[in-house]
Amino acid sequence: MKKGMESFFTLVESLEKLPSVGRKSALRLGYFLAIEEKFSALKLAHAIEEAVVKIKRCERCGALSEHELCEICSDETRLNGQLCIVTHPKDIFILEESKHFEGRYFVIDSLEDCDFTLLRSLIVSLKITEVIFAFSPSLSNDSIIFYVEDKLQDLGVSFSKIAQGVPTGVSLENIDQLSLTRAFDSRIKL
Repeated sequence: MKKGMESFFTLVESLEKLPSVGRKSALRLGYFLAIEEKFSALKLAHAIEEAVVKIKRCERCGALSEHELCEICSDETRLNGQLCIVTHPKDIFILEESKHFEGRYFVIDSLEDCDFTLLRSLIVSLKITEVIFAFSPSLSNDSIIFYVEDKLQDLGVSFSKIAQGVPTGVSLENIDQLSLTRAFDSRIKL
């Protein structure tokens, strides 16, 4: 069946490499793009090509940008003394959707790749008074938090991390033990 259909199955195999796309989904998407929605497929291919060519990392914070500095680093109204450290550039999109945080960001993909000289100079030049860690709960992320806090301790900033625990609308039977423990440890007085 694959003979004579190499281009289709190459498309399916490429789609399978995307996160959360299994074989059946890749087949459905491949058929949709190659047969049912050819114009949409061409637009998608063009959008992917544009993104691959234009998107890079912000030189200051590590966020995604089409320019040397991202939109947030270029926005002078976001100078409120807060710096939120995340582990992935995509985390910034998630936090920005909440429209709650109005400070600046810094991405630490790994401690090995972290430019602490840049981070320290940002904290000083932006007059940062609070560093907020927005990491998912894990022992390795807690280790990163302690390490970064130790490296920046002499700058006189306060450190905090986002609250973790029981999500809204989820029953206790579906909560992992670490989240449940943290929810108890971070409980609020009524």
